[in-house]
Amino acid sequence: MIIKKVFVLLGIAALLSFPSLLANAQELKSPEAIAALMETVETRIVELDLINRQIETAPAVDQDALLYRRSERSFELLSLIDQLAQSVIQMPEDDALRQKISERLRTEFLSAGDKLFVRLNELDDRIKNESAVLDSYSGSKRISAESFVNMLQSMRLKYFSAAVNLVLSREALGIPAATVRSGLFNEMASYGEALIGRVEFTGAAIKEIAKRLKLDPSNADLQSGLTEMQLQHDLQAERLRELVVSMERLGADTRNYRSVLLKNSSGVSVGIFDSEVVVQILRDGWRKTREAVVQNSPDIALKLLVFLIVLLVFRALSRLIRKAVSAALERSSADLSNLLKDILISASGGTVMIVGVLMALSQIGISLAPMLAGLGVAGFIVGFALQDTLGNFAAGAMILVYRPYDVDDFVEVTGASGLVKKMTLVSTTITTFDNQTLVVPNSKIWGDVIKNVTAQKLRRVDLEFGISYSDDILNAERVLSDIVTEHEMVLSTPEPNIRLHTLGDSSVNFIVRPWVKTEDYWSVYWDLTREVKVRFDREGISIPFPQRDVHLYNEASATSESQS
Repeated sequence: MIIKKVFVLLGIAALLSFPSLLANAQELKSPEAIAALMETVETRIVELDLINRQIETAPAVDQDALLYRRSERSFELLSLIDQLAQSVIQMPEDDALRQKISERLRTEFLSAGDKLFVRLNELDDRIKNESAVLDSYSGSKRISAESFVNMLQSMRLKYFSAAVNLVLSREALGIPAATVRSGLFNEMASYGEALIGRVEFTGAAIKEIAKRLKLDPSNADLQSGLTEMQLQHDLQAERLRELVVSMERLGADTRNYRSVLLKNSSGVSVGIFDSEVVVQILRDGWRKTREAVVQNSPDIALKLLVFLIVLLVFRALSRLIRKAVSAALERSSADLSNLLKDILISASGGTVMIVGVLMALSQIGISLAPMLAGLGVAGFIVGFALQDTLGNFAAGAMILVYRPYDVDDFVEVTGASGLVKKMTLVSTTITTFDNQTLVVPNSKIWGDVIKNVTAQKLRRVDLEFGISYSDDILNAERVLSDIVTEHEMVLSTPEPNIRLHTLGDSSVNFIVRPWVKTEDYWSVYWDLTREVKVRFDREGISIPFPQRDVHLYNEASATSESQS
C-alpha cells in the first residue's frame, strides 16, 4: 500500500508538471527546437518499451506501480507527440525536416491509437478487479483500496483526454482518424452513461436518506451515510464534467450529460447552463410526466374521484350542520347576539369542511403531519406580524361574550355615535344619523367607555323650560302637565316628573321628564318642545331670554352732591 501511495504522489507531481511542458511547447518554433523535441519523443518511446518489458517479468507486488508508471509515461508521450504535431504544422510544407517528422509521426500515430485502446481495456479490467474485492476489506485497508480505485477512475479520464489530443493531432496532420474517433467516442459514451447512472443513483439515495434523517435527526448512521453518499455524488458529477469537456473537444453532442449535471450537481458552472440544456431538461421532464401519467393514470383517477367524493360529502354535511345549529340557536332560550349566532353557525360549518379537506388530502397520499407543522410555524409568524389585528380579534371576542351592544343599537363609542350596522371580530361598522359610515377597530371600542343608548326598552326624555318671574307658577305647572299627559306616546308608568327646578338669572326653570319607549324618544322630544311653545303663547306665559339691567353712575354729579 505504501508503494501505491508513493506512485500516486509521483503521478500528481507529473500532472502538475504537464502545464509547464505544454506552455513551453507553444514556444517551440525553430527547426533546432523541433528536432530536439523529436529526440525527446524517441527517448520516451524507448523508455516506454522498457517499462512494458519490465511489466512482463516483474513480480506481482510491483505490477501496480509499473502499470501506473506506464500510464503516466504514456500520457507524457502523447502530450509530447501532440506538441510536436502542432509545431510541425507551423513549418513550411516543403521543409525536409517537416516531411521527416511527419512520416515518423504517421508511423507512431498509427500504433498509438491501437495501444491506447489496449491500455483502456486493461485499465477497465483493473478497475473491475479492484472493485470486486472492496467488500472483503475493512478499516484502513478498505480506505486505501477505495483510494486506489478512485485513482484508476481518474486515470481513465486522463486516457480519454490524451486520446482526444491524439485524434485532433492526427486530423491536423491529415492522417486518417475516423476509426480512432469512432472507437473513442463509443468508449466515452459508454463511460458517460455509467457516470450518469451513478450521479442519478447517488442523487436519489441522498434524497431518500435526507427524508429518513428528518424523521430521525439524531441517527448518527444516517448522518454518516448521507455524508458518504454526498461525497460519492460530488465525485461522480466532477468526473462527468471532465468527460463532457473531452467529448465537446471531439464535437460530440453533450446536452444530455449537461442536463444531468444541471439537475443533480450542487455546484453548476455557467458553461453547462445554456438554451439547449434548458430545452433538454424540459423535454425530459415532459417525457417523465407523460410516462408517469400513463402508468399511474388509473390510480390517479381513482384518487381524484375519492378526493372529490369526500369533499362533496363533507360539503353536504357542512350545510346540514349549519342548518342544525341555526335551528338550535333559534329555539334556544339563551340571549345571544346576532353576530355570535352567525359566528357559531359559520364556525360549525367551517370546522366540518376543514376536517373534510384534510381527510380528502390524506386520501391522495398527502401527509398531514408536515402540513400541520408548517401551518403552526406560519401561524406563529403571522401572529407576530399581525399583533394589532389579533388585539382587535380578542376585543371582538370579549364584545361577543359580554354583549355591550348588538346590531341596530344606537351607541356612542370613542367619539363616534350612530347605529351599529355590522360587526366582525375585527371591527364594528357604525352609520351616523347623517348617513356617514364609520369603521371602528374593536380594540378602540373595548378599551374605552361604551354608551348604548338603545340597550333599555324605556328611556326618559329630559326637557327644561323657563318662564318669567312675573308669570303664574301654578298655571305654568298645569299647562306643562296637560301637554305631557295628552301626548299618546308618553307612558303613565313610570309617572312623568314635572318640577320647578331652579331660579335662574333671567327665568324660573321647570324640568319636564316623561318616560317613553326607546324608539319613541326623539318623536316625543320634538313634539313636546313644539307644543310647549304653542301653549305658552296661547296662555300668555312668556319664555324669557337672558337679560341684564345696567345702572349708569355719574361720578361728577356724585362729587358735587357730596360737597354740598
